Amino acid sequence: MHKLLTDSPGMETLLLGNEAIVRGALEAGISFATCYPGTPSSEISDQFFQISKETELYFEYSTNEKVALEVGAGAAVCGLRTMVIMKHVGLNVAADPLMTLAYVGIKGGMVIINADDPSLFSSQNEQDNRYYARLSGLPMLEPTNTQEMKDMTVAAFDLSEDLKLPVIFRTTTRLNHIRGAVRFGKLKPSQKKGTFQKDPFHFVTVPAVSRNLHKLLLEKYDLSLAMSEKSPLNRIIGKGSWGIVTNGVSFNYVNDAVSDLGIFERVSILCLGFSWPMPADLITRFLKQMEKVLVVEELEPIIENELKAIAQESGITIPVKGKGTGGLSRLFEYDPGMVRNAIIEYFGCDYKGHKIPDLSGIPELPARPPGLCPGCPHRATYYAVKEVYGPDAIHPTDIGCYTLGLLPPVSMADFVICMGSSVSSSCGFSQASDQKVVSFIGDSTFFHSGITGLINAVHNNHKFTLVILDNGTTAMTGHQPHPGVDTSHMGVDLTRISIEDVVRGCGVKDVHVARPFKIKKTIETVKATMEYDGLSVIISKEMCPLFAKNAGHFKKPRPFYVNHEKCKNHRDCINKLACPAMFLEENMVEIDRNLCIGCSVCAQICPENAILPLKK
Repeated sequence: MHKLLTDSPGMETLLLGNEAIVRGALEAGISFATCYPGTPSSEISDQFFQISKETELYFEYSTNEKVALEVGAGAAVCGLRTMVIMKHVGLNVAADPLMTLAYVGIKGGMVIINADDPSLFSSQNEQDNRYYARLSGLPMLEPTNTQEMKDMTVAAFDLSEDLKLPVIFRTTTRLNHIRGAVRFGKLKPSQKKGTFQKDPFHFVTVPAVSRNLHKLLLEKYDLSLAMSEKSPLNRIIGKGSWGIVTNGVSFNYVNDAVSDLGIFERVSILCLGFSWPMPADLITRFLKQMEKVLVVEELEPIIENELKAIAQESGITIPVKGKGTGGLSRLFEYDPGMVRNAIIEYFGCDYKGHKIPDLSGIPELPARPPGLCPGCPHRATYYAVKEVYGPDAIHPTDIGCYTLGLLPPVSMADFVICMGSSVSSSCGFSQASDQKVVSFIGDSTFFHSGITGLINAVHNNHKFTLVILDNGTTAMTGHQPHPGVDTSHMGVDLTRISIEDVVRGCGVKDVHVARPFKIKKTIETVKATMEYDGLSVIISKEMCPLFAKNAGHFKKPRPFYVNHEKCKNHRDCINKLACPAMFLEENMVEIDRNLCIGCSVCAQICPENAILPLKK
């Protein structure tokens, strides 16, 4: 039995933040969950996927976040408690249905998990999605630790059903991936099936209907504001006249700093867990009791600006500061030291704690940039394309493992903005420039948002080559399935969709399927696209070796070695492939047999045939 299905109220266990959310959803009686995987939220969907095989919970990896929200909306208006999971940029994809679903509302509770990523650990931007709550008019909850992630998930479902609105549950990377003790509550039975009550003049959002729905949303906003004012999720700690207002993981840094500085008796902390609508009356009462206030929030100065507006409207003239104090910035994550320094600077505290040791004489640790894994088939595909098209072609790329083609010596990523952009931007590049254009997109990303761009390219007669890197899984986020994956070994029976059939169905005439570990044939395939006057698609098909190993499709590797009697030290293997299994020792190339998977790509490009398989 899955550990999160243990029905032992009062039991404490150590959970990842994302696991705590799943447990909270189970305690709330969740029936239905959808997602598109994206770090830092991916473990939530991974847990639901496993749990769905043991229970009657319905879970799906949807083709993208927009689809996930729309599928979830159908379940929620039928009365089922539903969770939709995505990372912060995924909410951009889902924003279209989100804005109107706020008008329509739901019947069963719907919680939208939004995982922001300060410091861009695994994302192309670090946008602050608290703005989405304000834009949509939907309530937002923000936990501060693993126990709250569980408890607040339960509260989010209850709040959603009370308001008949989706609730946005905002986390950040540091919360998603912390571990902490969580006390279990009682598991609530879930509703297996719901019923849709037809009401087209509520659910069909033509302008005449939506005018009334907008008014209804504003009425619900007023109701949620009244709930926020009284919610125990917004709490004041302490009775001092130095005020600190904070949210999310920053609350922990504030708490630690106040403890380190020994100023509990002088400080009052307002922690906003039910952070939108902003509880203006509570904040006004808080401000009136303070000499001055410091706002500690990562990313944008949202709380800071709104506190200043509330203070101005109430005639409160105390200083309210945030960004720019003690290193508090709109950039990146905060840390305990940074927050402590801000409190020291703003309130003029004496700190007699340990000084940070002087490390100026110690050399920096060597950089360890992310890279393609040993035996990654993308490396072979990049090699073949570069051999044919040379260094001057434009290479729009996409979001996934293959984004790592950015790094030298591969250097095959010139432009990326979001999922699916490689295909659509190639249309623009090919029309605006006489340079050759070869773009790259992964299999999961192709299904997510590459198909519409491809149809656009066919319809408008754009001329470029699209390489679909089909490694048989959603590799970057942890090997989740997508519509093109064989899921039989995962214990679920889902229909597999052929990428080649989809490409041909979109109207592409010049379609090739390549096996990138066969270098000579792959180069011939790439040459054919270069000579074609139109739109070409290459489906480069080879399973991710890590996924293949987990799926039981991986044969015992036969690693390679360098025969130094033949090797002339040209280093094509390192300079053109840079496989992590290779290294230099005494100025000669060596291969780490523990990392080599035996793909043989390096052996095929060695001009002296000096790379050979080990006999044992």
